[in-house]
Amino acid sequence: MRILVMGGGVVGVTTAYQLQRDGHEVVVVERNGLTASGTSWGNAGMIMPGHSFSWSSPMAPMILLKSLVLKDQALRFRLSTDPRQYYWTSLFSRECMPASARRNTLLNHRLAAYSQEVLKRTLCDEPIDYDRSQGGILYYHRSQRSLDAGIARMKLLETAGQRIEALDRRGVRALDPSLGAEASEIVGGVYCPTDETGDPAKFTRALAERIVARGGKIQTGVTIGGIEAAGGSISRITTDKGPLTADAYVLAMGSESAPLARKIGVNLPIYPIKGYSLTIPVGNQPNPPRVASLDADNLLAISRLGDRVRVTATAEFAGYDTSHKPGDFAFIKRVTQQLYPDGADFDRAEMWAGLRPTTPTNLPLFGRKGFANFYLNTGHGDIGWTTSHGSARITADLIAGRTPEIPVDGLLA
Repeated sequence: MRILVMGGGVVGVTTAYQLQRDGHEVVVVERNGLTASGTSWGNAGMIMPGHSFSWSSPMAPMILLKSLVLKDQALRFRLSTDPRQYYWTSLFSRECMPASARRNTLLNHRLAAYSQEVLKRTLCDEPIDYDRSQGGILYYHRSQRSLDAGIARMKLLETAGQRIEALDRRGVRALDPSLGAEASEIVGGVYCPTDETGDPAKFTRALAERIVARGGKIQTGVTIGGIEAAGGSISRITTDKGPLTADAYVLAMGSESAPLARKIGVNLPIYPIKGYSLTIPVGNQPNPPRVASLDADNLLAISRLGDRVRVTATAEFAGYDTSHKPGDFAFIKRVTQQLYPDGADFDRAEMWAGLRPTTPTNLPLFGRKGFANFYLNTGHGDIGWTTSHGSARITADLIAGRTPEIPVDGLLA
């Protein structure tokens, strides 16, 4: 079949790759001039089954309420005139009950662990250089109370097969001696040795080149304006470069998926959650981070990606706004510089803000939806890089009519 994939981020390109492996003719359509120019460019670069926790947790509603007054909350709600934001937030709140949060977390972990296995298979066939580090990820805590709660939460993932190691303050410093003196307030952490990091944009662009070399098409700089249907099937998509047709269509456009799907009467519970990141060159600094880490109390993630340090933070309920100003990054920069004072050239930090396509459950949406030849692979929230490879394989299997390798209950749209 000829299959058109709408979206050239890591989810869209990995989907095209898996479909091409199955023998399909693939076309990827991306509005930016390069693949992986949106959320796939600015995220933390972490492949983290060890942090598969759903944002819709029992703690989330109170944090969102506090954010209306306090500006340093990890989750932030910004008042808006968009009624969809309030409707989506109401759906999100319903998923914050303990039973729902547990269920969604375990489903996320199942997908994340499977996706990491699919990535390993892909790398056996495609030896791509993308600044990969298999040094694990450290999830550290700044108080004993926080550490005890973090270990207890991690036990849920441990029941699902996740490897974890609890560390005290001395263990944290031994694991990453590049931490500065200000890190003394870290009382301990949980280390997940099988988690890893790598540059998703670098990976995605290299994989796109492999797809093109094998006859696939990657059409960048093409904006999709609409989808047309006839007789229960999608007949074509319209773009600013003319119409495009295929036998099947996969929607993998991240936060833009919901507005486009509404044009054909398909309502998707996806809303953009804004995130911020700094990309900081290491330069001549002697002690860059040696182990990727996540500050569990501030939800601030720090990764070493080759000669750069990537720092991400904040989940802001603010609609489709990607604007930012230097003050938005002051907290991120200050905390990172305190932890790694000799870790990077902080004066040359590159600021970025982007949108995470999030569902109320924090789970992506798969499967055929509304039309015989229209498939979803979208809504991956903050772990699109973590779950992209498994999501791509599941989508290819569903299109082929095969049973996916893992159960997909709770994941089908």
